[in-house]
Amino acid sequence: MRSFHLVSLGCAKNLVDSELIIGNLTQEGWQFQEDPEAADLLMLNTCGFIQPAVEEAIEEILELAKIKENHPEQKLVVVGCLVQRYKDSLAAELTEVDLFVGTEGCHDMARRVESLYSAEGTDSVQIPERFIMDSTMPRVLTTPFYRAWFKLTEGCDNRCSYCMIPSIRGDLRSRPVDDLVLEAQRLEAGGLRELSLIAQDLTAYGDDLDANTHLSELLGRLLEETEIPWIRLLYLYPTGIDDRLLKLMAANSRIVPYLDIPFQHVSTRVLHAMNRRYSTEDLYALIRKIRSYIPEVALRTTFLVGFPGEDERDVDQIITFLEDMQLDHVGVFTYANEEGSVSEKYADQVPEEIKIARRDRVLEVQSRISSEIQQKYVGREELVLVEGLSKETDLLLEGRTQYQAPDVDGCVYINEGTASPGDIVKVRISESQVYDLVGGIV
Repeated sequence: MRSFHLVSLGCAKNLVDSELIIGNLTQEGWQFQEDPEAADLLMLNTCGFIQPAVEEAIEEILELAKIKENHPEQKLVVVGCLVQRYKDSLAAELTEVDLFVGTEGCHDMARRVESLYSAEGTDSVQIPERFIMDSTMPRVLTTPFYRAWFKLTEGCDNRCSYCMIPSIRGDLRSRPVDDLVLEAQRLEAGGLRELSLIAQDLTAYGDDLDANTHLSELLGRLLEETEIPWIRLLYLYPTGIDDRLLKLMAANSRIVPYLDIPFQHVSTRVLHAMNRRYSTEDLYALIRKIRSYIPEVALRTTFLVGFPGEDERDVDQIITFLEDMQLDHVGVFTYANEEGSVSEKYADQVPEEIKIARRDRVLEVQSRISSEIQQKYVGREELVLVEGLSKETDLLLEGRTQYQAPDVDGCVYINEGTASPGDIVKVRISESQVYDLVGGIV
């Protein structure tokens, strides 16, 4: 039995692609190998969205190539966004790689890899036609059995001026509701406790299908046809959050009171330059509306600072907004001037050291706000999904409340009681930190 080693970089959406690659290879008789030195095939699923991700991918390719040097019989395959974006130059620049495959090849990777072992050979760069995954495709979870990423769409029809996703991943393609329900039921049968819905823009789900296919309809079907206790919504475009969705969330506790809404900025002037379809006033109104339906909701967002033409007054607006709105979780990133993006040619590019200073300034403010927000949980009893032993020490268990998403937010350190991974238990919170909580099982 031939073996493969796979490294997956980038976002949760990319990880789902990696799980499809593992599923397809496993179904066709390959065996996953933890040790890259012992594998017949080395694979890397790349991100190519921004320059730091590109650099990380190149570094990882070179690390795998070093391993291959000591094992000449090994094959090295690179797939994903990096390939899709730089398909015309990679083969000449990275001769150590035997095969490059674009973003759309994850579901039939075994067939593509097999050609490396045939006498006929194959094209070293393969860019398959656009596709959308479905529930019939084998998928092997790389997350713990009790939680999974649930990808509703591919591509994106938003045309933000800084973003390369539409050129890399293509236009919006939504999976049918029936197909998604089938996959959710299969995941539930494996012990799933938390289903995190993801897409480039979750609120755009169904826009390419018909008027009756939309996020609220899908959620209604998931509520009716599964018993998964936690359903989490990530990556919602601000203008797509409507009253229908908020009413559904308010009426159904299984949709956890948590929304990840990337605002990217607050300044109307900068937002318009980003080609984001809302204003400062719209964001204030949106948060007030969300909280009118779901008072205890936890809100996560991301900001992009250092966009061309941004000045200190624009950054002041972000800080004022954070102090006014008291958001639970905030990520701040510096603008990367990506080759091929609309904003690449914008005037008034911001120097890198100023971008970093602005990022640090916003994060410092949010750190204080987060610390203050966390204190409200002390003394409360909260449901916590247990992840297992803490990464800090095996003397503690670790889990997350409904208000904490996997991988990006803080956690709950459990210092009393016993539970198994995947259990949802009630924990009395005794201590709060900047991002984390501490408590014992009731």
